[in-house]
Amino acid sequence: MTTVDVDLLIIGAGPTGLYAAYYAGFRGHRIAVVDSLPELGGQVTAMYPEKQIFDVAGFPAVKGRDLVAGLVDQANTAQPEYLLDRTATTLQSDDDGVTVGLDDGTQVRAGAVIITAGIGKFSPRPLPAGDGWVGRGLEFFVPSFAPYAGKDVVIVGGGDSAFDWALHLQPIARSVTLVHRRDAFRAHERTVQQVQAMPVDIITKAQVTALRGETVVEAVDIEVDGVVTTRPCQAVVAALGFVADLGPMQQWGLEVHKRHICVSPSMQTNLPRVFAAGDITEYDGKVRLIAVGFGEAATAVNNATVAIDPSAKVFPGHSSEGS
Repeated sequence: MTTVDVDLLIIGAGPTGLYAAYYAGFRGHRIAVVDSLPELGGQVTAMYPEKQIFDVAGFPAVKGRDLVAGLVDQANTAQPEYLLDRTATTLQSDDDGVTVGLDDGTQVRAGAVIITAGIGKFSPRPLPAGDGWVGRGLEFFVPSFAPYAGKDVVIVGGGDSAFDWALHLQPIARSVTLVHRRDAFRAHERTVQQVQAMPVDIITKAQVTALRGETVVEAVDIEVDGVVTTRPCQAVVAALGFVADLGPMQQWGLEVHKRHICVSPSMQTNLPRVFAAGDITEYDGKVRLIAVGFGEAATAVNNATVAIDPSAKVFPGHSSEGS
């Protein structure tokens, strides 16, 4: 059994977790960061690396992969120990510290823990007609736009991901068709308007009922009002949302409300020495934005610092003041 001893353990290596790692280094802590994904960046790296993000201070727009690259560079100044492709399965906390067990047998002993696990463990909602087609023309994420160049692309869904991908794929694909089962959309109104102004075929009150082809997708069947039409298609993107849950965290004794961890204004959970920040948290007036997660990360680190060292102050002074 491997044992890792640190001042602060961060569970989740998305944007909020990476910023928490940097800030913990600013407070002088030894840090470990654990994530069930094999790469840093969380959902942004896994699902939206090419997406433009508009809610980060100082950047009118920043591509997901560029934001993650900057956050990783910033976090690395704290020299964290990364424990990737590993899931935190157990947690025991008391007034002396926190012990977290990982699924590979590693035990992490920390003075405090900050949970920055986003929406928790997630998996894409399946496309009923897509059984057996994943990797043969059907995908759930678009980590790179290049493979779609010159193809007829069908996007299924009506949320932000569906419209974002339509917006970015239309200039490089031969054609883009967006299929949604309702005539109302969940996506941001501005993005919907942009896509509607483009040569994107938007088919509503419709569903993809079959994918056709020998070894890869060559066409799809689309049903509207009981009438099925077949159109050429070499790539299908199913943007139907995700099924998310807290996984093993549900057994840790945390106070949870609708898959989110309840926290106080100091980002403290109901467990001693356990804090949380980012999309996974819940409190009155909560707004789930990356920008909000950064502020919560700093709040959590500063309050965790006092839990680790009672002689420390919550407010560390301004980073611009120097030593």
